[in-house]
Amino acid sequence: MVRRRARDGVGASTARPVRRAATRAPALLSAALLAACGAAGGATTETGSVGASVTAAPAAGPIDDCGVEVAPAPAPARAVTLNQGATEVMLALGLQRRMIGTAYLDDRVAPAFASAYASVPVLAKEYPSREVLLSHRPDFVYASFASAFEPEAAGPRRALAAAGIRSYVSPFGCPPGARPARVTLDGVFAEVADIGRVFGVSRRAQALIDAQRAELRQTLAAGLPGIGLKVLWWDSETKAPFVGTCCGAPAMMLAAVGARNVFSDVAGSWANVSWERVVAADPDVVVVVDASWDTADAKLRYARESAALKRLTAFRAGRVIQLPFSDTTPGVRVVAGIRQLADGLRRLAAAPPP
Repeated sequence: MVRRRARDGVGASTARPVRRAATRAPALLSAALLAACGAAGGATTETGSVGASVTAAPAAGPIDDCGVEVAPAPAPARAVTLNQGATEVMLALGLQRRMIGTAYLDDRVAPAFASAYASVPVLAKEYPSREVLLSHRPDFVYASFASAFEPEAAGPRRALAAAGIRSYVSPFGCPPGARPARVTLDGVFAEVADIGRVFGVSRRAQALIDAQRAELRQTLAAGLPGIGLKVLWWDSETKAPFVGTCCGAPAMMLAAVGARNVFSDVAGSWANVSWERVVAADPDVVVVVDASWDTADAKLRYARESAALKRLTAFRAGRVIQLPFSDTTPGVRVVAGIRQLADGLRRLAAAPPP
């Protein structure tokens, strides 16, 4: 499947685009840290062994996930994950022994999780059918995208619930109308806290959240390397490029490093735009996403063969940053993605002119 995000409707949003006023780097750094490192919703009162902060206790009762109530107990023992983002949240929380299956990789599993991932059976290269899923008798199904619960995949969540199987979808992968208007790190961390609560490892989840906040602070401590730069976020496709727009993970990541998204005036998380609009924007830097189903190499080959694109400032000067798909999707790798983005911008700034 070539455009997972569009299939899940993530290009659609009623959120209004936000135009960011230019400001000084210290103010941007402060704003980015405040936005990205605020208290995560749904965290617990426990203090983790790596210095996790004490935050508000979660409300009693079920978790509201895409408008579906998810009971937080009992802790699942036979979980299946249906997207790489969900899989890596589970592995980051050390829950591989609670997993009886996984499916659908977008790229390579992060090295830190590779050994744990190898211990989990792979049920299908993409989504398993409902019949295959049910044959493994899961008690919990966790996905990053609502497409996992389409009829040809796991089937509707209400049908799973009728069979006694709880389910959870990343809030940013909810169906249209149930999704937050804007991707934030607080929202990403809230998902981690939710999964920690469901599996009875809230302390572990809080420690992971605090470690990621610390990593972000360290990444941005030297300043924002994107100040003054116009950036195109090229997710996938060549006929009409699928790009990061106002309110998704690309927008959040670019804002964190102080860069200006050239399509911040387009509503939603991602959208198809024309190459004429890209040429008119003439970005200083292009971020190219690398996925198994639409590689960075294929997109860059297209750019090299296009007379119009070769003339763009970014391609002419070789100012391109490649990021793995999984580091650009809300989940436990997005902070690492921000670090890679910041490091890439710093390398470009230090490189001699062509």
